[in-house]
Amino acid sequence: MMTTDALHPGRVAFQRRAWADAYAELSGAARGTTLALDDLERLAIAAYLVGKDAESNDLWARTHQDALAAGDLARAARCAFWLGFGLLMSGEKARGGAWVARASRLIDEEGLDCVEAGYVRIPAALGSLGAGDHAGAHALFRQAGELGRRFGEPNLVAMSCLGQGQALIGSGKIQAGTTLLDEAMVAMDAGELSPLVAGIVYCGVIETCQQIFDLRRAQEWTAALTRWCESQPDLVPYRGRCLVHRAELMLLHGSWPDAQQEAEKACHRLCDRPGEAATGYAFYLCGELHRLRGEWRKAERAYAQASRWGHAQQPGLALLRLAQGKVDAAEAAIRRILDEASGESSRAAILPAYIEIMLAVEDMPAAQAGADELAEMAERLDAPFLRALAAGARGAIRLAAGDPRAALGSLRQACRLWEDLEVPYELARTRGLIGRACERLGDVDSARMEFDTARWYLRELGASPELSRLPAHACGGTAPHRHGLTPRELQVLRLIASGKTNKAIALELCVSERTIDRHVGNILAKLNVPSRTAATAYACQHQLI
Repeated sequence: MMTTDALHPGRVAFQRRAWADAYAELSGAARGTTLALDDLERLAIAAYLVGKDAESNDLWARTHQDALAAGDLARAARCAFWLGFGLLMSGEKARGGAWVARASRLIDEEGLDCVEAGYVRIPAALGSLGAGDHAGAHALFRQAGELGRRFGEPNLVAMSCLGQGQALIGSGKIQAGTTLLDEAMVAMDAGELSPLVAGIVYCGVIETCQQIFDLRRAQEWTAALTRWCESQPDLVPYRGRCLVHRAELMLLHGSWPDAQQEAEKACHRLCDRPGEAATGYAFYLCGELHRLRGEWRKAERAYAQASRWGHAQQPGLALLRLAQGKVDAAEAAIRRILDEASGESSRAAILPAYIEIMLAVEDMPAAQAGADELAEMAERLDAPFLRALAAGARGAIRLAAGDPRAALGSLRQACRLWEDLEVPYELARTRGLIGRACERLGDVDSARMEFDTARWYLRELGASPELSRLPAHACGGTAPHRHGLTPRELQVLRLIASGKTNKAIALELCVSERTIDRHVGNILAKLNVPSRTAATAYACQHQLI
């Protein structure tokens, strides 16, 4: 056995979450020597967290065997579980399931009363959740949580809260479910969770918030995940998924260059991890950004990559075909994928594109049916994001049906929601529709103002295809505000005025500190002021905050 002095550096590095140092020190100590079981577990965890999955798997298997030989059966079950669970998460279902089954059988055959009996319920609970058996999943997750509380194991309790929350949300109990998601995150904020579980909980909570279109909660926890990842530079398994979450929020909030950068980094990092489900979505986000900017060939290549990594190309590809004028292809694709979609979140993600394409082919009944379904989901989920989409769809349909006066009410509701959610692309599109409605009602001045505002936003975003759809007489319009700040710069200015540093602003908005530095420089230049203090005074004087 190694002396305590020789192992001390590796143990200290592990304790301070310097994973690369911990891996290097412990693996160096392990050469030609037998490590104690605690140190073998540390090495298995460190190997996983620096991206050495195969080596981590071997170490878990070795520790399992050594624990069996030492008669430490609970530890043997724990090692078998984490080996199996890691394999399941990477897509190796047969091998992973076999190791989890071994852990479960060991517990049952030996009659072990231990916390590991709760852990082995998690894969079965996830299976029930995936199969749509929300009640069965909830029961299994609850049983796991009860064992976690009895044995004082916060990691298992947090996983239980996450799973119960997901099961409740799946059964339509949104508020009760999100309360449990937040409870799982409180354990994370309190520093109670191991890094193995912390990343699982973070990503599970964020992905669930995205599924129910809870944009604000997703943004809040994505910022927390970003801080957690940045506090551990050596961390590999969750950094790629963190980038995907950030890229999606940046796309929505109009920071398209930053979103592109984050999505491309995610593609690069995740491609090294076979079986990582987020890889395909990272490529899909790249495709969406290229499509919105009119970069058709790049969009097609990114969508093709997304498909190769197991993520659907739709509805982005159908919208690309529509923008290219291939209306028949767009219609055929969007009808098919909506027919095949069964889950509520899947249909909600497709319906806006479906409505847009149905309006393009003048199938008003189909567009109206899609808008009605979207509105029902918005009410059931109480999701402002879906409410905005539904209101905009109603307005677009009424405008296409020749009733601009009725359209205006829905469009203005959508406009208010998009402003509140800070989604500039959808806001610009809605302002363009309001302009068309005003124009048809003979209010030329209001129409010109709406078109000019929409044009300015779209120019700032670089959304050339949508920009080209605006009426030609809107050319030469002025910016909607004399200060000339973009929506993102206004947001940064308000945060500056609240006293936040550039670093704090970057964390809150899920962007790099360098990006915020650039925004601050632009703000000072546009306002022609020398300092942050002067910019704050300008903002107060002109009622920008």
